[in-house]
Amino acid sequence: MEQPIAIALPKGRLFAEVVALFEAIGIRGLEAFRDSRRLIVEDASRQYRFLALRDADVPTYVEHGAADAGVVGKDQLLEHGRDLYEPLDLRFGTCRLVVAQPADLKGDGRPEEWSSLRVATKYPNVTERHFTQRGIQVEIIKLYGSIELAPLVGLAERIVDLVASGRTLKENGLVEVEEIAESSARLIVNRAALKTRYHRIRALIGHLRAQVEQGGG
Repeated sequence: MEQPIAIALPKGRLFAEVVALFEAIGIRGLEAFRDSRRLIVEDASRQYRFLALRDADVPTYVEHGAADAGVVGKDQLLEHGRDLYEPLDLRFGTCRLVVAQPADLKGDGRPEEWSSLRVATKYPNVTERHFTQRGIQVEIIKLYGSIELAPLVGLAERIVDLVASGRTLKENGLVEVEEIAESSARLIVNRAALKTRYHRIRALIGHLRAQVEQGGG
């Protein structure tokens, strides 16, 4: 029997919708993730092996072949720039990567007035590229959570973060001033696996695409 196709799934905000999508195409056994802290689950047919990972780690596992495919937000692909095949936008987990600042900020509050900035973010690579391309000198403070707190305590004047409704920004007295990119969940595939397991992976892509096009999980 052939080895199962290994698929990396992102724990966190996308996880429930990702699991629902794979269940919608007939894969069984993923409920084991809900009922335990397991990190590896095989489906009932033993054709697929699923890995539950931090979202930032999914592209690394797929690029290096520890997983044949995976699901991750476009924000992580923009940040890490991995050499991966990205065949499908799954059309959920839609967010935007934005620049935000305190609503009552005085002085150079408009993007066209910026010459140098101190920015707190979980996305240092995206942030640096964005501002460097515009000729703005940027000092980046890398944080791993509670990004909205940074301007409130004087750690940074602005933040770059992922937003959906914008509610968290508003509740912390911040306003969006610039959009950098849109993000949604994407299917990614290891380039070598696509060649060596072509028919099985293409079949999986086809099933997922059909499900997405008829309205998702």
